[in-house]
Amino acid sequence: MLTPFGTNIWIAKGPVLSTAGFKYPTRCAIVRLSDGNLVIWSPVTLTPDLKEAVDALGPVKALIAPNSFHHVFFKDWALAYPSAKCFAAPRLEKKRSDINFDATLTDAPDVIWMGELAQVIMRGNMVTDEVVFFHKASGTVLFTDILQQFDKGWFTGWRAIVARLDLMEGTEPQVPRKFRLAFRDRDAARAAVKTILGWPATQVLMAHGRPVTKDANRFLKRAFAWLMA
Repeated sequence: MLTPFGTNIWIAKGPVLSTAGFKYPTRCAIVRLSDGNLVIWSPVTLTPDLKEAVDALGPVKALIAPNSFHHVFFKDWALAYPSAKCFAAPRLEKKRSDINFDATLTDAPDVIWMGELAQVIMRGNMVTDEVVFFHKASGTVLFTDILQQFDKGWFTGWRAIVARLDLMEGTEPQVPRKFRLAFRDRDAARAAVKTILGWPATQVLMAHGRPVTKDANRFLKRAFAWLMA
């Protein structure tokens, strides 16, 4: 149910969701802080088995929706953990007015995870503002949709052609073409990438794609070379 991904971080797989016929696997991360409390990043379906596994790790202190797309299962977690503080990415609160968010994420870590998780907003994108996190204990950079990778054959028919043209397929995760074109403020995006490249990353986790567990910093430089050139 939970897969360890380093010091005090675990992965949980969720269901495959469909958007316009494009199927996306889902994934969330559970971070245990030094005080024993848990931070849930990009919640997936909260099944009884997953809840039992999470509860065995510690009390849930914070729920994080890292961008304006990863919110489908958020309310279920908020209802299951009413004492947890709920954090929304920019633009999400208006979209999900049915959820009582406690705060909108900024570039500054909340006091709950200060010193253990760093963060920066990838601003200037017309599609979404994604908040990228860095878990210091495990050296993990957490992306939601800005980086993606699907194996060849995951999509079929005309969707496979679209995925290939959009750079969703490849030998390693990439920034899809639609996101590249949607960056209207590239200076803001570059500033965020500079922050990300300054983190001592050893691995990269994303919601849609194979995790990168070797040469993470070199990988990140390749992934954003189109923007930083």
